[in-house]
Amino acid sequence: MDSQVAIPQPADELHDECGVFGVWAPGKDVARMTYFGLHALQHRGQESAGIAVGNGSTVLVRKDEGLVQQVFSDADLNAMHGHVAVGHVRYGTSGASGWEGAQPHLSTINDTIIALAHNGTLVNTDALRRELINMGIPFRTDTDSEVAAKLIGYFTQQTHHLREGIASTMAMIEGAYAMVLARENALYAFRDPDGIRPLVLGRLKDDSGWVVASETCALDIVDAKYLRDVEPGEILRISDDGLVTQREYHTEKPSHCIFEQVYFARPDSVMGDGTVYMARRRMGQQLAQEAPVDADLVIGVPDSGLPPAEGYAEAAGIPFGEGLIKNRYVARTFIQPTQELREMGVRLKLNALKDVVAGKRLVLVDDSIVRGTTMAQIVNLLRDAGATEIHVRINSPEVKWPCFYGIDTATQDQLISANKSVEEIRRFIGADSLAFLSVEGLMVAVNPLPGFCAACFTGAYPVPIPESFSRGSFLPGYKPNNLVDPSPTSLMSVEEVTNVLALCREEAQNIWGEEIRGASSHELT
Repeated sequence: MDSQVAIPQPADELHDECGVFGVWAPGKDVARMTYFGLHALQHRGQESAGIAVGNGSTVLVRKDEGLVQQVFSDADLNAMHGHVAVGHVRYGTSGASGWEGAQPHLSTINDTIIALAHNGTLVNTDALRRELINMGIPFRTDTDSEVAAKLIGYFTQQTHHLREGIASTMAMIEGAYAMVLARENALYAFRDPDGIRPLVLGRLKDDSGWVVASETCALDIVDAKYLRDVEPGEILRISDDGLVTQREYHTEKPSHCIFEQVYFARPDSVMGDGTVYMARRRMGQQLAQEAPVDADLVIGVPDSGLPPAEGYAEAAGIPFGEGLIKNRYVARTFIQPTQELREMGVRLKLNALKDVVAGKRLVLVDDSIVRGTTMAQIVNLLRDAGATEIHVRINSPEVKWPCFYGIDTATQDQLISANKSVEEIRRFIGADSLAFLSVEGLMVAVNPLPGFCAACFTGAYPVPIPESFSRGSFLPGYKPNNLVDPSPTSLMSVEEVTNVLALCREEAQNIWGEEIRGASSHELT
């Protein structure tokens, strides 16, 4: 009989906050297209899902806790007619859970309804929320996404243009965000000036519409062609007038989250100049050069550990095998109704193939070690299955620093590498040897982009973290470095920003960028 492992709660893995999808396609079934797009992005969030559709006169939303296929029925999708839609899958790291925390977030601007979907985390919303409440603006949740929606509404009322409301909001919020927004007759997409969270633009077949999504795999499922990334600091507006772009803010060197290529993104997604799969294979090849070992077989922890395991085996000249089997039909454990069922679901997740690993010296490759508990149980699982040696190789550097930009590692006390040396970790997990890929080696392996955020490895944060936001996050002796100064407007009050931006508009008139494939020169609201 194959051996089995129980992975304890909380799960010893990193979680990205969510995935977003938006489509503008008059005459198409945009609700069902969004449904399929969210299916492709389900790996980015399994806590809740939602779709909002604009039909020319209003915006309808359906959202709830659970997986995409649990939240939406055929009847739901059939009832959501329109030509613009946005969707969201969530793994919550900021604010309310449950229905209120599910997105898209609905808000009203006078008689206009907007639906906002957000991937990322904003770090300066506490003060903004207090200021808006003092101005008489009500809140239903404590999510950072609602703060963004309320700011957009406030500034839109001041400027009478939704795109100006978005641009003004971007001047105030700090952190990581890739957002899509629908109103009854238009789709907007915008991204933080550092480009930390991903967002891509695609064109539907026969030029029948536009799609924006967190990853290119969501474009593929609706037969859309990937055109380019949404640029850091860029605002897109898509309507009957076509697509118009405005790049409002940007930094000299973007900071794309490097963990997208290590773990979060689906292997078939394109980032930089190639697929994530090939980047992960190169990580394994680089790891074999940095940390060779004499062994009989290389195996990976499914799923994200398999491509680097293949690369390691290829570079090391050691056979690659499938030593761990993942049950892909087990539902997410947190949605099970009882603790007994949760534990049963976890025990069914992994099996060791005894006839593959028994009597073998193994190289076990995985993408990261966060808390260490899961890896310890996997090593024990393989020993019970008869492995004689287990050499653990990790295709990323040590995760020593908390992330404040949309990954659920808010404090260092959760991170084993911040508390133990590599040798101490090796003993804790019970491996015969342990090695991590170097930061320099990872940079060699990833698909080239203009710049990366690697703060979880280095402590070099590209966006400043307010003390009130990070209080209690760092262990004694750890001090983050390379915190860039916050933007001047993010330190102002809402009223001050309103006055400053009104003066800027009067002097510069906010010139829009060049048209893109069929866009008109008509100024859009």
